[in-house]
Amino acid sequence: MSASRHGSLIAGSVITGALVAVAVVSRLWTPGSPTRLAIADKLKAPLVHGLLGTDQLGRDVLSLLMVGAWNSLSIAVVAVALGAALGVALGLTAAARGGLVEALVMRAADVVFAVPPILSAMLLGAFLGTGPRTAVTAIATFMVPVFARLSVGAGRRVLARDFCLAARAAGKGQLAVTMQHVLPNIAPQIAVQVALQLGLAFLTEAGLSFLGFGLPPPAASWGRMLADAETYLGVAPWLAIAPGAAIALAVLGFNLIGDGLVDLLDPRER
Repeated sequence: MSASRHGSLIAGSVITGALVAVAVVSRLWTPGSPTRLAIADKLKAPLVHGLLGTDQLGRDVLSLLMVGAWNSLSIAVVAVALGAALGVALGLTAAARGGLVEALVMRAADVVFAVPPILSAMLLGAFLGTGPRTAVTAIATFMVPVFARLSVGAGRRVLARDFCLAARAAGKGQLAVTMQHVLPNIAPQIAVQVALQLGLAFLTEAGLSFLGFGLPPPAASWGRMLADAETYLGVAPWLAIAPGAAIALAVLGFNLIGDGLVDLLDPRER
């Protein structure tokens, strides 16, 4: 089935594409300096000073949003990539080995699932300090069991199919069967999960920054913009509306892509 027939995939791609474009452009140009303080221009309303106004330190809100898009996207992509790589490797190993190895992987996944990423970041922050490393580690740690459990279930189903049994009978080793037959067949499911987890990672990164465990000042972060805006909701609501809407749109975009990929890659739809 053509991708053009999936409205959610198209809408999600447009939203996410715009997010990526803004993030890339911020590396080359912003309408103002996101770190320059101008107390005389603080709390200026949108269109009075810049498109989205200024914050409590006189910084251009649009510039902060643009740079924050790059920072949040970088952390989310790196965290999901690490979590997916390790989780898929563990899951496929458990599916191929079975027995004790599978039981250990699944029980470890249950333990990690029991600890929310926010709490993990707080614990890691006590040892590593706040910053992008803490945020990436906390989010990636939570992503590992997600991909491990997906890979175990999907991998076992593929390994039980005739072509995998035939490959083993032909003398192919466990690693060769896994890489040549199992991984390509579960790749669509992994792709869907990556899209969905990117939205969750984006939201988690914003939550960590809101609590002070994300990027340290003066680096721009949508979550910390929300935290800073809390004090000024009565006099400058635009400080909360702009990053809040940006976070909601980013998460919506990734979720729409995930939903669209479910339909697009479903063999029953083809």
